[in-house]
Amino acid sequence: MNKVNHDRAMREQIAALPAGERPGLLLHACCAPCSSACLERLVPDFAVTVFYYNPNIDEASEYAKRLEEEKRLIRAYNERIRDPRAGTEDAVSPGLRIPAGAEPVPIGILEGRYDPAEFHGAVRGMEDLPEGGERCAVCFRLRLAETARIAAAEGFPYMTTTLTISPLKDADLLNAIGEETAREHGVRWLPSDFKKRDGYRRSIELSQEYGLYRQDYCGCGYSRRERETNNNS
Repeated sequence: MNKVNHDRAMREQIAALPAGERPGLLLHACCAPCSSACLERLVPDFAVTVFYYNPNIDEASEYAKRLEEEKRLIRAYNERIRDPRAGTEDAVSPGLRIPAGAEPVPIGILEGRYDPAEFHGAVRGMEDLPEGGERCAVCFRLRLAETARIAAAEGFPYMTTTLTISPLKDADLLNAIGEETAREHGVRWLPSDFKKRDGYRRSIELSQEYGLYRQDYCGCGYSRRERETNNNS
């Protein structure tokens, strides 16, 4: 079976958009560093709203810190596009690149409900499974199903996720779950593999430019425990 090139599929969908149209897209986001390069890739073609929904994050302080960094990144972009030079070569660097030749559209943000008990209930019995296995697939489905529900309720025709920018995440699995949950709610899934075309490297560059907090675990206590075990072994 030929492996699907999700990045190419995304570019083909974007190329097929009607000229001059910038449809709404709800972008599930795990954190600001991952969002950065994804936003840069999406804002030229979509009116993007970030959906911060991560009940897998155990600690309320960690959740709040990541959320504030997400808001800070979006504020910085939205402040830049108010500059009369936005969309010109002078406004390209540093920071998130602003689309040239088109009216920049502000990025929006929605915060999902924060209920870690919802995550723990969904993965009950999988606590000791290794990172990247079945527990993660359940977590992906939980977050993407809620993204699809909100996208449908709020009238977003498209949805996707920042999670595919991580070299540690299975893009095939994420796209399969995303497509299924989007279809269930009557929303179009935008395929992605944001790590392609140096997306992950670009996220590191942007994190450095904005001074973004970069966490070293996904957010759940199980991944943190595994990280600490590996660091101490």
